[in-house]
Amino acid sequence: MSQATVKEACSKLAGGIADNPANAKVHYSAEVVWDGDVHCTSRVRHFEPLGVDEPEVFGGGDKEQSPADLVLSSFGACQGIMYAAIASAMDIELTSVRFKLKGELDLRGLLGMGKNEGIPAGFQNIRYETIIESPATEEQLQNLVNTVESQCPLLDTLQRPIDVSGSVTINGAPGYVGNKEAA
Repeated sequence: MSQATVKEACSKLAGGIADNPANAKVHYSAEVVWDGDVHCTSRVRHFEPLGVDEPEVFGGGDKEQSPADLVLSSFGACQGIMYAAIASAMDIELTSVRFKLKGELDLRGLLGMGKNEGIPAGFQNIRYETIIESPATEEQLQNLVNTVESQCPLLDTLQRPIDVSGSVTINGAPGYVGNKEAA
């Protein structure tokens, strides 16, 4: 897909939303099935299933990305898509864009060993580096970076608290387990 095609698609999308703001709401869904050991399979829309595994240190086969890897990969991919879309809207030519992402976990949180110290189970930090090659001016590129950083959905999701809720069905009986402290 060319930069002109991306620009046209984004313009058409924005026009449709301007004409009918209800078009702005989109819903994503996935179904994930535990396959045994520490392997799962994720299914999204019509795509081939995606296996998810863990490194050997967690009892996995280290044959596919882990959930933590997928968070970083998803964030980097979202940034890449935003750079492509926004650069096309700004008529900025991109030669290449790469992302180097790192996340830090303290395994004491994941293993339930750090509760008294307030160690979270998830990432304690995520760091990324964006490497852009472009013939555009410094000012154009700074404007591009600022716009992407303010509009990237996954950057926004990772940076702010969001409502996450769930329900649990046990042996066919629906119920809810909401006490995170009990674990």
